[in-house]
Amino acid sequence: MSIYDETEADTRAERIDPVLAAAGWGQNGSKVRREVICPGRIQAGGTRGKGLSADYVLIHKGQKLAVLEAKRAGISHRNGVGQAKDYADRLGSRFAYASNGINWYQVDMTTGAEADMALPFPTPEELWDRTFTTHNDWRERFGAVEFETDGGKWELRYYQHKAVNAALEALAKGDRRILLTLATGTGKTSIAFQIAWKLFQSKWNLSGEPVRRPRILFLADRNILADQAYNAFGAFPNDAVTRIDPDTIRKNGGQPPKNASLFFTIFQTFMTGEGKAVYTQYPPDFFDFIVVDECHRGGAKDESEWRRLLEYFEPAAQLGLTATPKRKHNADTYAYFGEPAYTYALRTGIEDGFLTPFKVRQMASTIDAYVYHPEDELVAGDAEIGDAFTESDFNTRIVIEERELSRVKEFMGQINQRQKALVFCATQDHAALVRDLINQVKDGTNPNYCHRVTADDGAVGEQHLRNFQDNDKATPTILTTSQKLSTGVDARNIRHIVLMRPIRSMIEFKQIIGRGTRTYEGKDFFTIWDFVKAHENFSDPEWDGEPLAPEPPSPRTPPVGPGPDGEPPKPDDGESEEPPREKIVIKLSDGKTRAIRYIATTTYWSPEGKPISAAEFLERLFGELAGLIADEDQLRKLWSDPDNREHFLGQLSDRGYDQDRLNDIRGLVDAPDSDLFDVLSYVLFTSPPKTRHNRADRLRSDGMPEVETTDMRELLLAVLSAYETRGETELATKKLGSFLIARFGSVGEGKARLGGLPAVRKAFLAMQQGLYSS
Repeated sequence: MSIYDETEADTRAERIDPVLAAAGWGQNGSKVRREVICPGRIQAGGTRGKGLSADYVLIHKGQKLAVLEAKRAGISHRNGVGQAKDYADRLGSRFAYASNGINWYQVDMTTGAEADMALPFPTPEELWDRTFTTHNDWRERFGAVEFETDGGKWELRYYQHKAVNAALEALAKGDRRILLTLATGTGKTSIAFQIAWKLFQSKWNLSGEPVRRPRILFLADRNILADQAYNAFGAFPNDAVTRIDPDTIRKNGGQPPKNASLFFTIFQTFMTGEGKAVYTQYPPDFFDFIVVDECHRGGAKDESEWRRLLEYFEPAAQLGLTATPKRKHNADTYAYFGEPAYTYALRTGIEDGFLTPFKVRQMASTIDAYVYHPEDELVAGDAEIGDAFTESDFNTRIVIEERELSRVKEFMGQINQRQKALVFCATQDHAALVRDLINQVKDGTNPNYCHRVTADDGAVGEQHLRNFQDNDKATPTILTTSQKLSTGVDARNIRHIVLMRPIRSMIEFKQIIGRGTRTYEGKDFFTIWDFVKAHENFSDPEWDGEPLAPEPPSPRTPPVGPGPDGEPPKPDDGESEEPPREKIVIKLSDGKTRAIRYIATTTYWSPEGKPISAAEFLERLFGELAGLIADEDQLRKLWSDPDNREHFLGQLSDRGYDQDRLNDIRGLVDAPDSDLFDVLSYVLFTSPPKTRHNRADRLRSDGMPEVETTDMRELLLAVLSAYETRGETELATKKLGSFLIARFGSVGEGKARLGGLPAVRKAFLAMQQGLYSS
């Protein structure tokens, strides 16, 4: 067989696999595997954008040392160099290789050196020594421990693997402050688990020798985060894991537990106690490793009372986990931990397809601001005629129930009320009011449809949250909150986030957006209902931008006790204190209530993930289309063939214009009932768009004379009706089988009645050519 007749699979099996085997890959613990790097951006209709897969990933001692991209023997090996570099960069591999089985190319991603290479291919040990030029015993010991994958039921995602190895490499080198920055929903707890697993199994500890198992502390600032982490560490032996909580301490005769390897607690518990703080009952060198979850708001903050705890356990290595890469508002966190060992951004997670994309609905109204007039009733408080109130005043200084009711009616009237939602309110009282209003206007009858979860709701609120997180439970469907649920809500099926209070900082904004980014089957996107102009944050340079350099920490004298006054610090419940002064309460006149109106607009996004105006969106699309379509006749010919149409839509999707974004264009050009063909013709050639009804009606009025049988005509009329109702997606070739089953009971019966599949396809294609003939 000529090399030009070989497929890529042939080249891999006959030429590349033997070379790797001869070098010892896949033997003695080394691994060779094809890896799906990312599944591709989630798009409308359950589809995804282009995913990425590496042909060969070469793994030794837990490290992905190299990527090899294969091409068939009949083309140049250099064709795979670009892909190999991209994949090696994503996976953190030092070496990238490309080969067609005849010639080989090597790239050192660290030094930049690259050139053709001669065989033999380097062995696993040779590649290990080239990657790590300095020997480190702990790196070797960590590499000897396999990741815990529950018997192969799941695998670490590429960025999780990089984060774990980055943290372990830092520990191996002796670092004692480590920071990992990963977007919400990317599995920081899973990463912490794998790090702990490697430390536990390799007997890493501060002595520097593997003489005992480490003592690891997982610190959070909310019980739900500690609970989630505790449950996620189920692979460890039962006697190795314990909680440090009031119940455990009480059962232990007032003493905190010490006979375990992994300890889970919250700052509040650790820093309180009868007589002296719980944490002081442990020696300062008791813990070897401390994981600080959501560290940007925990003990790493300079002003935090909790900082004394981390400073007390100064000997321990400390790992900070956060989702907030910017440092304008959390510079002390970054100064404490130092440069992130690894960062994975929200935008990258969405583009990779590991996080759910979102839409922003900007809700402007005639009562976004208010000026007091005596025609409105002053129910409580003091106000002078002409006193003006803006968004930040509502529900903190002034309460207008009719205004809140109008907002509730607006989003409740537009959402699918069976979908789960979080509503962020200004205060706990405001959250209670909004909860009641939602329950008053809901379509259903279940009294548990909407609940409030704030600090004041205590254990009852925690139970509501657990029920909300359970995707098998329909209620509560909506939760209202003020501060508490901005973090720590691991609920995958949230479809709506409603902002009814201003967002105080970029950190908080990113945390709130992160509530909806977790993926779930059938969840193509989630929607942010923005009543408070929070969408302006997307234009801020800090939004998903590059981290700033950390500022040097301020000198501090680490205290070793509960505090100079002998009193433990007050717990931080995650809720802002409300001002004690009496609020102004206004009842609007009937005329003003009836006059409230809303204008909703949608933010559009560039393929790079940045917000752009509608005009910029269309301008970008015009440029992309002009590079693919020469004239209207070409577009018509392409669109008339369902297979060519699908290929063209795939090309647009690869450029960032998926079906969801293309559907948005209908609204921009005021053609919601038009075929996408007409919309694109309008954008490119300013041709007046026809509606789908116009096109279908014209074809029906012609009688489709070329169709010879009644059965065929009835089938095509059914397809035409579906097109008219649901759009051009009904004309895809893959839909034909569904129409045959609906009409004749089975595909086989349909083929028999209509004279065979070629005849059906011919008629199906002819109908579409007629549909788009003018």
